[in-house]
This record gives sequence, structure tokens and C-alpha cells, in this order.
Amino acid sequence: MAEKVCPECEGTGWVLVDADGRHVARRCACFHERRIQTLWEQARIPRRYQNCSLQNFEVHNDSHRDALKISRQFVKNYPAQEVGLLFIGPCGVGKTHLAVAIIRELIEKKNAPCSFYDFRELIRDIQSTFTPDSNLTESEVLAPVFEHEVLVLDELGAKRTTAWVEETVFYIINQRYNQKKLTIFTSNYLDTEEEEDTRDSFYKKGGDTLVDRIGVRLRSRLYEMCKIVEMWGDDYRKIAKQAGYRF
Repeated sequence: MAEKVCPECEGTGWVLVDADGRHVARRCACFHERRIQTLWEQARIPRRYQNCSLQNFEVHNDSHRDALKISRQFVKNYPAQEVGLLFIGPCGVGKTHLAVAIIRELIEKKNAPCSFYDFRELIRDIQSTFTPDSNLTESEVLAPVFEHEVLVLDELGAKRTTAWVEETVFYIINQRYNQKKLTIFTSNYLDTEEEEDTRDSFYKKGGDTLVDRIGVRLRSRLYEMCKIVEMWGDDYRKIAKQAGYRF
């Protein structure tokens, strides 16, 4: 089916408008709509999260309220925002929702090139370039990771660290750090070995910390790059989704 041609600009992307008695060429609204659509497609948002927004994020406790406030401020400050975010908390508290919601806002309101990567999938994609039958090089896989203005790296630490994984991830993050590009991380692992106050019941005691999963050097770099946003609460997927099933 042929693509529908905009009746305002007849597909040129430009319209003539009156300005002080003169005709001036300006971008048609359809140009900006196509730009947003292109950026959204390039962002690689998984289908499960494509409806996530700041408006439909559910607040159940103070940590959710604070995280939402910080997310909105991040969008408001961009592109003057100087540090990324690291959302930390147990499964199902909305970390990925907020991360995706932020880049949705940046794409739609700031025309910012953004990208979403699952930590485990990114590592697998890089490893796959080492096989003889690979159609991509490591540089080709990493190009959008380095180039996009805002990157979401979801589930940081989900794949246990090896020397190669640690070195590869440090290389990626350090490149973005040096280029002053913003990165938003999510992780299910506590930032320290301390477990106290309300969050106690939401974390698995005696489990790995974030340092255990990504190493001291990489964690140190994250301190320089990101504001820590800790979230806690019950697993929304377990409570709400299970309650919604009908047989």
C-alpha cells in the first residue's frame, strides 16, 4: 500500500506560512511526526514496555514517588542534564518502566536519539560477532550503543561477571562517559552489602551485591556517571498480573 502523502506539504516536508507579509518556508508538522516515529523505531523498545510512560506509572510508596519526581526532572533538564540514573530495586517495582518512560519523553518532546538494550542481550550480541558465520562486526554492534545521546542499559549485572564481560562493559560505559553521553541503568542488585530499614523484606538477604556482579572498577565509574535512585516495594507483576488472570 502506497504511503499516504501529507495534504499540507504534499510530501515535501515544508509549508509556506505568512510572516509579516512575507511567505516563509517552515517545516510541516508531518516532518516532526515522521522524525519522532523514526527515533522511536531506532530506540529498540521491547513490545512489552512500549506503552510505558511517566503518566501511567503507578505510585505505591515514597520510593516510587521520589523516583518519578527524579525521572521528570531528568527530562526537564535535558540536554543540560549532566549525570545519568541508576535505578536499583527488587523485581517488579517499576525500574524499567521509568527508564523507558524517560526516553519516550525525550524522543517525543526533545527529539533526542535514544536506545534501549538488555544487558544480557547486548553481551550475547557482542559475543556472537566472534563466530565465523557472523554477519556483523563488534564495531557494528556497538555503534548505536556509543552514538545515541541517551542509552538505557536494563538489568545491569544480570549476567555474572567474567573478566571478559567486565572489560567489555567497562569499555562501553567508559566510552559514553568520555563522550559525556547520558546512560540510564536498572539493576536488581543492592548497591552495598548493607540491608536496612523498609527495603529489608524486598531483597534476598545474603545475595550478591551490585559490586559482586559487575566488579569494583565498573561500580566506581557508575558513581561518577549516575545518580542512584533506589526503589522498593512488592513485585507488581506477581500481584497485579496474577490477579488479572481469569479462567
